[in-house]
Amino acid sequence: MNKMFLLIFALFLTSCTKDVILTEQEVDSKIMSFVETHFPGETIIQAVKDKDFLHKSYDVWLTNNIYLEFNRKHDVIEIDSEKQLPDSVVPAKILEFVKNKYPTLFITDWSLDDNRQEVELSNDLNLIFNKSGDFLRIED
Repeated sequence: MNKMFLLIFALFLTSCTKDVILTEQEVDSKIMSFVETHFPGETIIQAVKDKDFLHKSYDVWLTNNIYLEFNRKHDVIEIDSEKQLPDSVVPAKILEFVKNKYPTLFITDWSLDDNRQEVELSNDLNLIFNKSGDFLRIED
């Protein structure tokens, strides 16, 4: 009985997953404004609304291999790039820490979750910060 319930529940959760490719006109204005402000000259290649049972997010791919993820409120929660991120997208406290401790490196990725922020530097070093931007540790 328990196995059957788990199987049905798993099927229910996977059936609730829905990815919708958005046209440029369907991309929320807050997301468009973020892209235009912080990544001028880049264009949206693809935008996808990811929706599953408990979570909704927006994945946006820009030219020059830039990936952005936005939460359900259209706030950016992840930025991945092969090049240096614009200073304007990195919280000031984290940017200052990196510039002081690693003056020859730059930030290529940034992410935010419930409890922490993470940046990846140009040498693939990952730095973990708390939500307020205080340095916690280096992570492999």
